[in-house]
Amino acid sequence: MNLSAPRQDDPEINLTSLIDVVLLLLVFFMVTTSFVRESKIGIRLPEAGNASPLQLSVEQMSVSVTAQGTYLVNGQVLIDSRAATLEAAIAKLAVGFSDAAITVSADANASHQSVITAMDVAGKLGYREISISTVNADE
Repeated sequence: MNLSAPRQDDPEINLTSLIDVVLLLLVFFMVTTSFVRESKIGIRLPEAGNASPLQLSVEQMSVSVTAQGTYLVNGQVLIDSRAATLEAAIAKLAVGFSDAAITVSADANASHQSVITAMDVAGKLGYREISISTVNADE
């Protein structure tokens, strides 16, 4: 008669199923990830330190933003500060301009949203070269 306790085997963890689950999750996330690039406007920011002043061509469109958020298109004040009004004014004046470039000049105290709205409207109208005018830093 054998009165000794039965021998216990060490527990064993099988990692095969865990690795299968991790690989399936990896494949799932790779397949469901969207690779859509959102549309962006490429802007080359000018350096204001030692740059020589850029001479604007006569045919270049300019949008100015005041500290209060009022827009001026080629020196003409708009009736309100809505994006639709700015878009209509640029589209109306763009007929005489053959160049697809626009300059945005903003007051130092203008809100960031006003400047971004002007650049967004210009991008919607097909302007791909947007310049931002600056003043030279005092030395």
